[in-house]
Amino acid sequence: MKKAMKKYLLTLMVLVASTAAHAQKFALVDMEYILKNVPAYERANEQLNQVSKKWEGEVTALLNEAETLYKKYQSESVFLSDAQKTKAEEAIMAKEKEASDLKKKYFGSEGELYKKRQSLLAPIQDEIYNAVKDISDQKGYQLVLDRASGGNIIFASPKIDISEEVLQKLGYAN
Repeated sequence: MKKAMKKYLLTLMVLVASTAAHAQKFALVDMEYILKNVPAYERANEQLNQVSKKWEGEVTALLNEAETLYKKYQSESVFLSDAQKTKAEEAIMAKEKEASDLKKKYFGSEGELYKKRQSLLAPIQDEIYNAVKDISDQKGYQLVLDRASGGNIIFASPKIDISEEVLQKLGYAN
């Protein structure tokens, strides 16, 4: 209920602000639509998916090795001395740690996948941002909202959607 109230208040504040600044011009873009129509974005996502699958395979292989070591340990533990058990347990834990470290290296918050995503997608996002900014400067828009971001837009006239203009500016006119 509190979330709905916050959304209502936010919508009310936007309406009040827009009424107070009635001379300002607004526009909408649909970033999902724009990104679907930019081939470089689709290629970048495919590249990210391939890299991600490769890295997931490497992590899974290490986890499988740890599992194999554990099963071997379980089946042979009755025949092992305490020193051999300790050594086997340490080998299992080392393999699990290696898998965990590799997972963190690839998929952590500042990991390789994050860096790869930034290097591939940031230039595309910057290009789109610059196109939106140029159109906004030319047409005098003070505010451009993304309708795809799930904001509190209840209704918006299609007349203020500049997504096609952005695609034209980028050279991907439909």
